[in-house]
Order: sequence, then C-alpha cells, then structure tokens
Amino acid sequence: MSDAQMRPESPVNPIPRVVLALFGCIVVVEMVLTMANQGLVGGAQGVGWRIYATQEFAISPALVDRMFEHGDYSWGTLRRFVGYTFVHINFTHALFAGALLLALGKFISDFLHPASVFAIYVASAVAGALAFAFALDGRMPLVGAYPPVYGFIGAYTYLTWLNLKFMGANQLNAFRLIAVLLALQLVFALLFGGNKDWIADVAGFVVGFGMTTLLVPGGWAAFLARLRNR
Repeated sequence: MSDAQMRPESPVNPIPRVVLALFGCIVVVEMVLTMANQGLVGGAQGVGWRIYATQEFAISPALVDRMFEHGDYSWGTLRRFVGYTFVHINFTHALFAGALLLALGKFISDFLHPASVFAIYVASAVAGALAFAFALDGRMPLVGAYPPVYGFIGAYTYLTWLNLKFMGANQLNAFRLIAVLLALQLVFALLFGGNKDWIADVAGFVVGFGMTTLLVPGGWAAFLARLRNR
C-alpha cells in the first residue's frame, strides 16, 4: 500500500488558493490601514492613509462618466474596478466581507474551477461598479468587497438551486440567503440611513448567478439544451 493510500483524507476540504489569495489581499490592506490609523505605521501621515486609499481606488459615478466621456482607459482608472474591493470603510466593514468571502468562496470552489471562481469575483466587481456609477450621480465613493461577495452569493444560489432540483425540493428555497441579506440592508437603511451600495451588490449577485449557469461543469451544454427545448 502506497503512502498516498495510507494517508487519511481530511474530512474538511482545504480552502482553495484563489480564495485565500483574495482574502489575503483584503486582510493585508486592512491591517496596514488599521495600524496606520492607530499611529503604529506611517507616523503622523499614516492617519490619512485610508482616505488616500479611498481616493486612489474608489469608484464614483463622476469618475466613470469622465472615463467614458474622455476615453480615459488608463491603468490608473481601470485598476479601480477591482482595486476598490480591497479597500474598506473600517475594520468591521472588512471583517464581514472577508468572512463571507471565505465561507462562500470555499463552498463554490467545491463545484467550480479556481479560474471560474476568480472570473466571478472580477466580473461581479466590475458589474457592481458600473451599475453603481450608472444608477447614481456625483462623487459618492464605492469601496469594499461586497459586490464580488454578492457575486459569490449568486453562484451559491445557483448551485443550491441545482441541488434542490436534484432532490426534488422547492427550488425557491435557494434564494433565502439573498432575500435575508437584502431585507437586512433595507432595515438598516430605514433605521440608520444608508447609501446606495446595494445597487452594486445586486448587480454582483446577478452576474455571479448568471456566470455560474455557464461555468458549472456541463453548464454550457445544459444551457444550450434548455434553449433548444423552448
């Protein structure tokens, strides 16, 4: 018997590297900004690092309007469409985003190729940024990993929908998570006021859901089969 056969399998699948890498980017950026805010790094200027990072990476409707009007597709502009997901308002904002990213990323990675997981993250981030910019006006900044996290929620929802279909259960139950999260956002907005970040989140969810229908193994063939049957 070989060493590989003798080695017991772990009951818990490891978190894929692509998910760990994305999570690591969020953690490293937030650690630096949090320590700078507390004066542990950067000296007196460190207190303003979070503001500077927001100015350098945030998406705003005015910035996107200027990009299309003047054809500004420079690296300094395009990097924002993914870079904004690694800058957060504060530690708590980053903490919840990172926790959701790890949990959902691990789940969908059990069914999707790592490249597909990364593609969903990037596409959801870009879609969320564009939806936010097109729906609003002004210089309101969008930062945080929540649009791509909602993209992962979209992927999770579709995979759960497939599983419920296989088991013959009510497939509408797959949408419970997104319904609860959007309801919580509405409650917090009514109680404490809020911005329009939910527009980017919904766009991320739609893109994640739609991409997963094609990226899941056999997804493209199944999609074409459904079109032929209509």
